[in-house]
Amino acid sequence: MTGSEAVQKGRPREFDKEEVLDKALHVFWERGYEGTSLSDLTEAMGINRPSLYAAFGNKEELFKLALDRYVEKGPGSVHRDSLAQPTARLVVQNLLTSLATSLTDPSNPPGCLAVQGALSCGSAADSIKQELCRRRSTGEQNLCQRFERAKAEGDLAQDADPAGLARYVMTVAQGMAVQATGGASRADLLAVVDMAMKAWSASKD
Repeated sequence: MTGSEAVQKGRPREFDKEEVLDKALHVFWERGYEGTSLSDLTEAMGINRPSLYAAFGNKEELFKLALDRYVEKGPGSVHRDSLAQPTARLVVQNLLTSLATSLTDPSNPPGCLAVQGALSCGSAADSIKQELCRRRSTGEQNLCQRFERAKAEGDLAQDADPAGLARYVMTVAQGMAVQATGGASRADLLAVVDMAMKAWSASKD
């Protein structure tokens, strides 16, 4: 190995991994998994293909990393934060209200990366579609477990159906994401939240 080759091999990456991952997330969010090409990614991230492969693996692995970041530090984090609310009603209200805000944040593409990604995936990207469905299912299961705890604590009636409630809330949330992608405003989505909370109150009467 020549001296120049050794320097090249030992040279650290000349980019911030989290920064370029955020750029990849934005592209995937805006164009969907199948609608995003490697050229789109390298251009947005400001790196070449060898650097992309070395740092993140292939396109599928990069998407999963971007999705992890979306869930942990982006709009997807509202699910985790909402589960920590002290009552089931506040869990739902915080979740839907926070989603209405994040889904219409002008600094981000409209809608939800996880919902939009699954809707736009064809058979060639079935593994990505299944991954997104799995993650959404996990979110629903977490919500169900929170409602089960609320029922055990007396916060929900003994005849309450935690699984059915979780499915209802997630259906509303995913519908809001689709509406946001189609151009619904924050006011539109907050009106949906208001109606959902009225339905929640009516179910306890």
